[in-house]
Amino acid sequence: MMNVWGITDTGLVRHENQDAYAVRVCEDSGFTVCVVCDGMGGPGGGKLASELAVEAFLSACLANLCSDADDDQVAEVAASAVAAANTAVYECSVRDDLRGMGTTLVSAIVRKGRAAVNNVGDSRAYLIRGGGDPGEAISRITRDHSLVERLVEKGAITPEEARTYPGRNLITRALGPDASALSDSYQVLLDPGDCLLLCTDGLITTAMDHELEREILQDGGTGACLNRLLEIAKERGAPDNVTAVLLRQQ
Repeated sequence: MMNVWGITDTGLVRHENQDAYAVRVCEDSGFTVCVVCDGMGGPGGGKLASELAVEAFLSACLANLCSDADDDQVAEVAASAVAAANTAVYECSVRDDLRGMGTTLVSAIVRKGRAAVNNVGDSRAYLIRGGGDPGEAISRITRDHSLVERLVEKGAITPEEARTYPGRNLITRALGPDASALSDSYQVLLDPGDCLLLCTDGLITTAMDHELEREILQDGGTGACLNRLLEIAKERGAPDNVTAVLLRQQ
């Protein structure tokens, strides 16, 4: 069984919240489905893109997840749902002359301690081990599709430098700009007390990984840590929208 909490906020600089998220607990199949998106494309376009992607992804999952699905089938459902989300955004951009709008996506489909995680763009998923040692309990699951991620992988800059590097918001993959899009997929095993954090870059660029870990481990299973992390983001200017979903394995 999972506990799930979510939060989204415009931040202190943006005039519009272009993030979107959704959480659904499927009583019939036993799955918990979560998706977080960060839209782009100027006023109206980014907000619409993230909302369309969330709706399409969630609808595809709910329509295709079966109670007897194995890990491979769940992974196929997730990939198909990402494709459906991309199609929804792309077709809207073409039809309504909003070319260039798009969105990131990070998602998790969880049941009985097994999670299928997908991502496109630079929204992230983290694993926080409930029994882990402080400073070592958090690990990043996803890989950003971004310019700075490539530079970090090449050793040109450090992960710390990437947080403030010029062009850090330039992503190399998104839903919507093209007729098709691929997501990266990961399988994660969750022990009791472990947590999954899905979040947009508005949180990542303001809160350090060790702060994410500390607040989540000290939470006690209430979800109040998301409010504390939002406070940290705002204390540091919250230049972007901030969205996070936290899942905790009971």
